[in-house]
Amino acid sequence: MNRPIELHYWPTPNGWKISIALEEMGLPYEMIPVNIGKGEQFKPDFLAISPNNRMPAIVDPDGPDSQPISVFESGAILQYLGRKTGQFHGGTERDRVDIDQWVMWQMGGLGPMAGQTHHFRQYAPAIISDQRQIAYGAVRYTNETNRLYGVLDKQLAGRDFICGQLSIADFACWPWVVPYKNQGIVLEDFPNLKAWFERVGARESVQKGFKLGAELRSGGLQASGKAAEEARKMLFGQRAR
Repeated sequence: MNRPIELHYWPTPNGWKISIALEEMGLPYEMIPVNIGKGEQFKPDFLAISPNNRMPAIVDPDGPDSQPISVFESGAILQYLGRKTGQFHGGTERDRVDIDQWVMWQMGGLGPMAGQTHHFRQYAPAIISDQRQIAYGAVRYTNETNRLYGVLDKQLAGRDFICGQLSIADFACWPWVVPYKNQGIVLEDFPNLKAWFERVGARESVQKGFKLGAELRSGGLQASGKAAEEARKMLFGQRAR
């Protein structure tokens, strides 16, 4: 496990999941930026390892049987890294089932719903003229995101971490809570979750993973101008290529 893992990455919640995990697990890695606002996720070399044209993805030169392996989808990457290192993925099958179900909860619930909340609250006003449509989407997804925060808050009652011990489930969920203000969430309404968010965020490795590539984020999708317009088209007007 001496050769660095290639981390194909952009500083977003899904990217942070993997950079945080790599830092916590102490794995050597090389960050390869994938500028999703410029369409680099559609390049043939990247599609060869991530056919759904989404980052993050990894290439591990020391994969199974010491052969290289590429992995896409952030939840699958977390599980792979957990198995590879024997860290943060439980010591028994019962532990692993508990952790995996919360990773899947994030992948199928918190991430997609919070992502839609961001879209309608932050980005849609710049690309949709029908304000009624924007308002409906914003309310719909904000309410669902709020419900999911409640589910996580209940799970964290009496626990320091989602599954008792720090695990890949925490690495999966924490980044999606970072932009809670843009999701319209009042964190004080969820005291167990708030304490967990602060507890995980105080970890040195989490902060290091979270800050990876921070300098790459400039301008932003909400900015005005041609560059921001092109970035929005790239992300929200996608078609199969």
